[in-house]
Amino acid sequence: QVQLVESGGGLVQAGGSLRLACAAAGTIFSINTMGWYRQAPGKQRDLAATITSGGGTNYADSVKGRFTISRDNAKNTVYLQMNRLKPEDTAVYYCRLSLPGMVTYWGKGTLVTVSS
Repeated sequence: QVQLVESGGGLVQAGGSLRLACAAAGTIFSINTMGWYRQAPGKQRDLAATITSGGGTNYADSVKGRFTISRDNAKNTVYLQMNRLKPEDTAVYYCRLSLPGMVTYWGKGTLVTVSS
């Protein structure tokens, strides 16, 4: 069983920064993809950014140039540095771990609120 624990959400003014962290505990294969997805009120859950165990990254167009995803494989932890935050970034941010064989785990989410 795998557990994902997110931290780092909160309230920030537009233009500010936050750093999210997600620690994975349990039996985790070395080859995996970790990522952040977000769900704004009344909207579907969408990709923000992903990173493979080899370091390959993928970003939603809406966050490119402002968000940076990184990971520490030794700690099974993924980070999302969010800069120049906008009110439209307000959402619950979910961590996701994808393993071979399409096995997927989700965290419970952390709320990010950006005030204008």
